[in-house]
Amino acid sequence: MTRTLFAILLGGLLATPAAAQQAPADAKAAPDGKSHLNVPELFATTCGFCHSSGGRAAGRGPQLMNTKRSDDFIRYRIKHGKEGAMPAFGGMFSDADIDVIIAYIRALKPE
Repeated sequence: MTRTLFAILLGGLLATPAAAQQAPADAKAAPDGKSHLNVPELFATTCGFCHSSGGRAAGRGPQLMNTKRSDDFIRYRIKHGKEGAMPAFGGMFSDADIDVIIAYIRALKPE
């Protein structure tokens, strides 16, 4: 495993609310108010350690593909996290970013 990949994975594990205030490398400033996230890359670098196979399989976190959770639940969990299980990303992602992430989750199909 390269040092860069290890650092990315470790950063995702150790993310704190202070760390979540920084914009991800793949987010672009969006003057139109829309998200310009590269969600598959985001999952690989930020979420993939826990949500395996781009969210298609369970890992340390649950499988997201075919989740029965509501969009509001997913939005809340992304923003506020779950103590001891998932860091909060409310300071890292805009509402538009979160909408794109939810759309990605809803569109997941087996590989």
